[in-house]
Amino acid sequence: MTDFKQLIRTIPDYPKPGIMFRDITTLLGNGPGFRAAVAAMASPFASAGIEAVAGIEARGFILGGAVADRLGCGFVPLRKKGKLPWKTIGEEYALEYGVDIIEMHLDAIHPGQKILIVDDLIATGGTADAAVRLIERSGGKVAGATFIVDLPDLAGMTKLQARGIPCHALVAFAGH
Repeated sequence: MTDFKQLIRTIPDYPKPGIMFRDITTLLGNGPGFRAAVAAMASPFASAGIEAVAGIEARGFILGGAVADRLGCGFVPLRKKGKLPWKTIGEEYALEYGVDIIEMHLDAIHPGQKILIVDDLIATGGTADAAVRLIERSGGKVAGATFIVDLPDLAGMTKLQARGIPCHALVAFAGH
């Protein structure tokens, strides 16, 4: 059993004082740890009939592609506004100071398709909730969401679960 917490570096006061940044690049750089994390993220959804993984930019691309490979399905990139080359649909989400938008190609998800959302970390759940709304607007069905890190004090995973979305995280860290 891999101790994922030991593979995640904590950087105090980044990006601002009082924040404990959970840096997963140390986990990604550890071959056995990375492989174990991908397997552990995919495992709860192995029999859920996932048809595509939607990875949230940018670390969700790294993890999402690997999880999609593990589940034998396709990958859908959810990108920041203006980064995709074809027709897109987008969804706004709140930031601490303002709003941002994630987009996906208009034809990336087919009606009724079972989608698994993947990202490295869930905090307040704003980006993940925008991903849910985007997938549902496209006609897809969110079959679950999986993360390496949950920050339960910020209640993002709880918000997704309240919407009936099965969620999974490898580790939880108290605080911000």
